Amino acid sequence: MYLKKVRGPRAVTLADGSVMTRADLPPAETRRWVASRKLAVVRGVVYGLITQDEALARYGLSREEFIEWVTAVTEHGEEALKATALQRFRNGEAHDR
Repeated sequence: MYLKKVRGPRAVTLADGSVMTRADLPPAETRRWVASRKLAVVRGVVYGLITQDEALARYGLSREEFIEWVTAVTEHGEEALKATALQRFRNGEAHDR
């Protein structure tokens, strides 16, 4: 079996004990960003599976967009990555509930 040479680790262990591999990352040609794909990219970078620069280049993301994803997860949890939830959090409605 031949393994393609890659920079960095092939797999990382997440805080919950689960293992994330490069195969768990969305395809490079992803254009429709649902919350689960955003979360996979954020986790991949945070846990060192890929670098932030790699993620930005691979997915054609701006640094600002990626930082928004990280901030949303950090401040409000995974649910904040959903488009409708993100709008609520930006408008401050989440704090009103």
